[in-house]
Amino acid sequence: MKVVILAGGSGENLAPFTATRPKGMMAFCGKYILETTLELLKEIGLNEVYIIVCHQKQRIMEYFQNGHNFGTHLHYLHQEGPRGIGDALYTAKDKIMPGEYFLLIYGDILTFANIFSHTLQTFRTSKGPVAAIYLPPSSLPYGNVYLNNEMQITKFVEKPKEGLAGNYVLAGVYVLPSAIFSLLEESNKSMELALNRLITEIGMQASIWEGDWIDIGYPWEILSANKLIMDTWPQAAMDKSVIFRGDVRLEGPVRIEEGVVIESGTVLKGPCYIGSGSFIGNNVLVREYTSIGRNTQIGFGVELKNCVIFGRCKVGRLSFVGDSVVGEGAYLGSGTVTVNFNLDDTPIKVSLNQHFHETGLKKLGAFIGDHARIGASHTLPAGTVIKSGEIILPNYSLV
Repeated sequence: MKVVILAGGSGENLAPFTATRPKGMMAFCGKYILETTLELLKEIGLNEVYIIVCHQKQRIMEYFQNGHNFGTHLHYLHQEGPRGIGDALYTAKDKIMPGEYFLLIYGDILTFANIFSHTLQTFRTSKGPVAAIYLPPSSLPYGNVYLNNEMQITKFVEKPKEGLAGNYVLAGVYVLPSAIFSLLEESNKSMELALNRLITEIGMQASIWEGDWIDIGYPWEILSANKLIMDTWPQAAMDKSVIFRGDVRLEGPVRIEEGVVIESGTVLKGPCYIGSGSFIGNNVLVREYTSIGRNTQIGFGVELKNCVIFGRCKVGRLSFVGDSVVGEGAYLGSGTVTVNFNLDDTPIKVSLNQHFHETGLKKLGAFIGDHARIGASHTLPAGTVIKSGEIILPNYSLV
């Protein structure tokens, strides 16, 4: 069976990180979302894959190339501009033969057990269209589905209104027939209209997914995804090349890749991750759910807590980075502090694209874009967003 992966979305609500990458090229614990998807497909023998690209497409194409190094055959289809999911899928029209079924995957979902295998098992039983569905804590932000007593989908609502949301949501994995393309044509390439017509005219079986699943829509959900990954780790794992220079204390499932150097006095509290080629200075405290990307330098006396650092970063001495996400190649000067709570204990709001978003979280730090440079001695308020490439001069005290 052929596979189509939608990976062209701009992910505007994931600013500042999607300014410089597609959503599928966010790395968690050393692995991109798309990389995890391809590994799961390889497990079940699906290696004929079409990736639909648009926004920052070179990041995907340069890393994965023809897929040979990932045990798959990759083909790239180019969507001309961000014109929606239906338009993106329609670019694959000529690759699917009449009467043929294919596996459709949204390229920004993250899961670890094999949701694709589970969906295909439902397809083999139903012999017709299938959609994987999931029960999240809140269904309002997602496309909602409604079911009958035989677990067949009766309706799909892409953006439900407050108070009208159902329980289950579409999990971004489908087995669809080639007929979906004619339905897209007749529906002005609206995915919602085309799916509802498919449901009405042919039928669609639900495949309930009860494993871990997350669709990363906002920057703070990067932290949720990182936690989801680390909670699957049963034990510590460390490359033989790791160098400890003196007394280093490890607690819990700590994972360290090759070529890492850690200086004396450092404490690592798992689950946490340190990527290849990184350097951790003296007396650093790395607390639970911290992911340090490859080739990163952490200075003396730094404390890191529940944060994701994408890689090739530098964090200066005596800094605190908590409940935050730091983009690739960013520089944080000495004494940088990310405040991660409001003094009045209210949930933190984050400004994205000139709109404030309620996070519902009382612990949340900063979101620092790729290659941003923050000078020494800065304190960043909770919910701060710093654009990619932004430069903030050191906070000097002049005498």
